[in-house]
Amino acid sequence: MRVISSLRWKIALTTTAVCCAVAAVLGILVHNVVARQIVGEVRKDADRELDHALGHYQYGTTHGDVNSSLNPPDLPEPLSALVAKGLTGSMVGERAGKPVMWAAGPADDRALAVWLPYESTRARLRDIDTAILASSVLAAGVVALAGLFLANQISRRLARTAAVARRISTGDLDARVGLPEEGQDPRRPPSRDEVRDVAQALDSMAASLQGRLEAEKRFTADVAHELRTPLTGSLAAAALLPEGRPKEMINDRLKALHLLTEDLLEISRLESGVERADLARVELGRAVRRAVEGTRLPASVEVLRDAVVLTDRRRLDRILANLLVNADKHGRPPIEVTVQGPVVVVRDHGPGYPPELIEQGPQRFRTGDPGRGRGHGLGLTIVVGQAAVLDITLTFANAPDGGALTTLGLPVGRLTDGS
Repeated sequence: MRVISSLRWKIALTTTAVCCAVAAVLGILVHNVVARQIVGEVRKDADRELDHALGHYQYGTTHGDVNSSLNPPDLPEPLSALVAKGLTGSMVGERAGKPVMWAAGPADDRALAVWLPYESTRARLRDIDTAILASSVLAAGVVALAGLFLANQISRRLARTAAVARRISTGDLDARVGLPEEGQDPRRPPSRDEVRDVAQALDSMAASLQGRLEAEKRFTADVAHELRTPLTGSLAAAALLPEGRPKEMINDRLKALHLLTEDLLEISRLESGVERADLARVELGRAVRRAVEGTRLPASVEVLRDAVVLTDRRRLDRILANLLVNADKHGRPPIEVTVQGPVVVVRDHGPGYPPELIEQGPQRFRTGDPGRGRGHGLGLTIVVGQAAVLDITLTFANAPDGGALTTLGLPVGRLTDGS
């Protein structure tokens, strides 16, 4: 949610920054145009007064305006230099500490200057700047709110899509974003909505993936079910064969195929979600010892700290048996089983789990690493399915000094009435 929130604020801040930049540029342009127009009007008035004063000076008459003088001491130096060259000009300056618009021209060897009050013009320019600034701030605020609203709408749909994607990644293939189709006016060209496109693509992908997985599950269950009957007959027929090496080889292969069929049927039941655990309070240390002894495999059990857990004893035995068979088949001795509270760790000292198994989990009909021997890859798949039924936290890793490391975290709790 932090990423989505960051995206929302980034969109809002970007929109606001762009609006402020545009408002600043437009404000500067408007200020320059208006200021040039207003100051130009005052400058024209000052030039007109200067022309009248120069005309009266040439005819030796009095201009009649007290705002004119020869060589006034407050005349700005740039304007004095301009008049010394025989030119006339005007500029904003000060007289007696107040802003005025000066206009001056040559009168014989002296400078005849007139001045007009500029305080009201400056105040007018300040009022215009204040209005431009207030308009810019108001526009930026409105655009920021609008951008935040639109960004929030986008982020909410993205958050919804991300949540559905996470649900799908955890195995909930029924999850859908379900954004409704937006009606289009046939007289207008179709509009693009990238967020809606992503959501619909995710829904389509989930539906396609769900269909393929369901078809695969049905195929696996059908094959296993169809193989069960002829295999039972084949095992019965093989028992009638005369004793000898051929009979042993046939029985060995038939038993392996029978176990494979039973594993496929168990996986189908687990994936269909019909399996229910028969929970009971179990002393974990004793249960693990019995499960390890039942496999008759060379594995040691160490109970560092015992605990009473809530689990299904039969399913727990199945999980531990599959892990020990996998360790014995693909790893190397010694095989160690450690109980520490509600946590059981099974470890061998072989080449370890392949990286893709640690990252993606066990997959049917694939062992992952040729170095860990051959197999159908169903044992660990059954472990994952049974662990999900028992609400056991399952972790596959490799020990720092070598060997596959499987950690089981069992739930601890009390039985409620009716459990």
